[in-house]
Amino acid sequence: MRLDANYWQRRMQGWLELPRVDWPLMIALLLLLCAGLAVLHSASSGNPRVFTAQVIRDAAGLGALLVLARVPPMKLRLWAPWIYAATLTLLLLVPILGTGRSGRHWLNLGAFYIQPAELMKLSVPMMTAAFLHHRTLPPGWSALTVCAAIIGVPMALIAIQPDLGTALLVGASGAFVIFIAGMTWWRIGLLGLAGAAAAPLLWFYYLKDYQKQRLLTFMNPEADPLGSGWNIIQSKIAVGSGGMFGKGWGQGTQSRLDFLPEHTTDFIFAVLGEEFGLVGVCLVLALYLFIIGRSLMIAAGARDNFGRLLGCSLALTLFVYVMVNGGMVSGLLPVVGVPMPLISYGGTSAVTLLAGFGIVMSLHGHRKPHLR
Repeated sequence: MRLDANYWQRRMQGWLELPRVDWPLMIALLLLLCAGLAVLHSASSGNPRVFTAQVIRDAAGLGALLVLARVPPMKLRLWAPWIYAATLTLLLLVPILGTGRSGRHWLNLGAFYIQPAELMKLSVPMMTAAFLHHRTLPPGWSALTVCAAIIGVPMALIAIQPDLGTALLVGASGAFVIFIAGMTWWRIGLLGLAGAAAAPLLWFYYLKDYQKQRLLTFMNPEADPLGSGWNIIQSKIAVGSGGMFGKGWGQGTQSRLDFLPEHTTDFIFAVLGEEFGLVGVCLVLALYLFIIGRSLMIAAGARDNFGRLLGCSLALTLFVYVMVNGGMVSGLLPVVGVPMPLISYGGTSAVTLLAGFGIVMSLHGHRKPHLR
């Protein structure tokens, strides 16, 4: 086939043009990342290594977002089994080659570390949505059985690392796909009853002592204020001391004097509350609410079932992230080690979340013609 002289020029221009991003969503994400970097700078006492590392990770995540924004949802659906198989393989390597402070969670790839469990938050809903794409909705028991295997296998592998919090989030990301697919309420109720019946078995035969202690501490943190209750008590002090407008950026005492544990990761939202007060917390929560609502709106305009199911799942998973971490630092939920998305210090989590929003951007760029 003969190519005209301008073929390669047009091809290059096609690759160099900006992806069709949704700018309201993009601006909200950039504002959230900037807020996260500001709080992280203060929480780390201006540590340049921590701040620079997070800037690099956020930049890598934005790069993944822009790349995925160019990929049509149809291709993502075709790639879903291969992506799921690849991430599951990495997860299977964790018990053998993994490393971590309290279990095996990370794989050392030389230049950087990767946490395969975080990648499953993207590949599990993608694979579940791809499986349900051509099937009659709402799904029947046979389809639900396959979905349970798609979700349950990585959940079990993550739970034995042990990382129960991440396992539950991965399960939620897949469960949201099934819920959006129209699963009937009587089936939801039946599965809920089965889960409640299995709770005593989990307590006596699965949960480790420290996990049981976290639940007991949640019920009464003052029972051991200098031990297991220390984290949540200090977190509540930090949040409450911020008042309406906060102590000011860099003026927080709980983190700078090391009273607040894990103040750059799990409890960074408490630093935000101490330094920027109720007003700052509400502004950040408003950003989250806008991002979730905008993503749901984009997913509703997707061309097919795959896009709608996956887009809604990614948005609702972010909602669970925020709800669990916010409830944890304020004492409304047990401490489960879930970071605040796009604010807490972390690499794989930030890149995975931003890659997920790249998929949402792809849904926007390839939405129904009458919605363009």
